Amino acid sequence: MHVVFVEPCFPANQREFLRGLLSTGARVSAISERPATALPAELREGLFQFERVRSVVDEHALAEAVRRLSSRVQVDRLEATVEAHVLAAAHVREQLGIHGTTSKTAWLCRDKPAMKEAVRGAGVACAASARVTSVDDAVRFVDAVGYPVILKPLDAAGASGTHRVEDDDRLHTVLTELRVADGREVAIEEFLTGHEGFYDTVSVCGKVVLDFVSHYYPNVLEAMRTRWISPQIVVTNRIEHESYSEIREMGRRVVEALGIWTSPTHMEWFSGTGPNGEGGLKFSEIGCRPPGVGLWDLYCAANEFDLFAAWAHAVVHESVPFAPSRKYAAAMIALRPDQDGTIRSYEGFDQVEQDYGEWIIDHHLPPPGTATQDVEAGYMANAWIRLRHHDYDELRAILDRIGERVKVRAT
Repeated sequence: MHVVFVEPCFPANQREFLRGLLSTGARVSAISERPATALPAELREGLFQFERVRSVVDEHALAEAVRRLSSRVQVDRLEATVEAHVLAAAHVREQLGIHGTTSKTAWLCRDKPAMKEAVRGAGVACAASARVTSVDDAVRFVDAVGYPVILKPLDAAGASGTHRVEDDDRLHTVLTELRVADGREVAIEEFLTGHEGFYDTVSVCGKVVLDFVSHYYPNVLEAMRTRWISPQIVVTNRIEHESYSEIREMGRRVVEALGIWTSPTHMEWFSGTGPNGEGGLKFSEIGCRPPGVGLWDLYCAANEFDLFAAWAHAVVHESVPFAPSRKYAAAMIALRPDQDGTIRSYEGFDQVEQDYGEWIIDHHLPPPGTATQDVEAGYMANAWIRLRHHDYDELRAILDRIGERVKVRAT
C-alpha cells in the first residue's frame, strides 16, 4: 500500500496524521507547500518520497506531483485532512483513478445548501435553509421564515464568516459585506435557539466505526463574539447512554446520505427550537475531515488510545484495531485577555494548577509581552487549558471554576 498525504507540515497537528500513517507499515509519501526540512527528522526519514508544490489546492500541480510519486510505486490512496484541501484532493483522485472520497461527496460536505438538501432527502431534520444568489433571494427567505436568520459563505468552517441577522437593515448590510450583489453565493438559514454540539466519526467503507460526542458551552456564535466568556468544549464519556442514541443514529444516516466512505467526519448538531416553536434534534452541517482546535488530542486523552493511528489503519487496512476506553470526559477552556493589546500577566492559574493539576492534560499561556489575538480568532488563539476527569459533571464544575478564577490581563 502506497499512501500519499497532502500537506504534512502545516498546521502543526498535521504531523500527527503523518505519524499515524507511518505507524501502519505502509509506504507513505507526502506533498507539501513547504520543504521537507519543515518536518521533524523522525517523520522526514520515515517518508518514502516527498514532493513540494507551490499550492496543494492547485489541482494541476497536485496531480502532477502525484504522477511523479507514482512513477516508482503506484499510489493507492491520496489523503487530505484540512478542510481547504479536501475538494482538490478528491478531484485529483478521480482524475487519476485513485480510490477514496469522491468529488461529489467532498462538494456536498462543503456546499451547505446542497448538503442540507441531501440529508433532508434521507429524512434527517435540518433548520430551514436556502442558497442566496441575490438580495431578493434573502428577502423571500426572511418573508417565509422570519427573523433571526444566519448568513454564511457556502464553504465556511465553524463560525467563520457567520452572521446573525435580526432586521432588514442588518440583512442588507451583511449581504453587502458578503458581496452577494457581486455574484457571490451564500447560505441562509433559520436561527435555532437551544444547545449546540458535535458528533465526530471515523468511517470505514461507509460505516461508522469510531464516534465521539462533544458539547459547546455556550454556543459557537456567542462564544466567538463575547470577550468576557471563557468558552468550553467538552467531550462526553457517556456516549453509550441511550440519551445519545438519537445523535448517533442521525450521524450515521448523514454519513450514508452523503456517500462518505473511509474518512474522518465532523458534524455539528443542534437541539432546541426554531422561531415557530418546533423543537428537537436537528442537523447543522458536516465536514469530510477531522475537527479543528485540537479535538483529536482530547479524544486520545479521554479514551486512552491513539486516534491518529486508528484513522491511519482505517485508510491503509480498512479496519481499526483500537477501541476507545470511554474512561474520561475531556475538555478545553479558552481564556481571553480582558482587552486587546499585549498580555501583561495572569491571575489565578497557580491556584488552579494546585487544585486541579492531576486533571490537567496540558495548557498554553502565552508569555507576557505576547500580542493578543481577536476574540473571533478561535478557541486556541490566546490562552487555554485542557483537562480530563472520570465524571462529566465534575469536569464541567471544574471548568466553571477555572473560568471564574483565571484572568488574562492585557495592556
